Amino acid sequence: EARLVESGGGLVQAGGSLRLACALSGFNFDNYAIGWFRQAPGKGRRGVSCINWRDGATHYADFAEGRFAISRDNAINTVYLQMSNLTPEDTAIYFCAAAFTGGHPPGRTRWAESTYDYWGTGTQVTVSS
Repeated sequence: EARLVESGGGLVQAGGSLRLACALSGFNFDNYAIGWFRQAPGKGRRGVSCINWRDGATHYADFAEGRFAISRDNAINTVYLQMSNLTPEDTAIYFCAAAFTGGHPPGRTRWAESTYDYWGTGTQVTVSS
């Protein structure tokens, strides 16, 4: 059974940093891309960043470029999202998700929720001003 478990959320002041983790189990990661999404209060879910497990190729949404960094640790089957220079607009529930790509980097649908097969339950990030 595929499982994705997020951790690392919390309360941080504006300008601060957080590192989120997504622990993976129960499926062949080598054929998947792992994405981070977020959902702010009253808004829909939005793609933040994704990484292709096989070759480490990464993509970022425009608002995340330069502030967020996605990475993976093959030894412990975990994907991280390092977030820096946070603002109150980054307040959201952050979810990780897995999309079957056959090992290829995710394409133009990388930010579509329907692209992803498995989801975690999310971790809350709150940024105070």
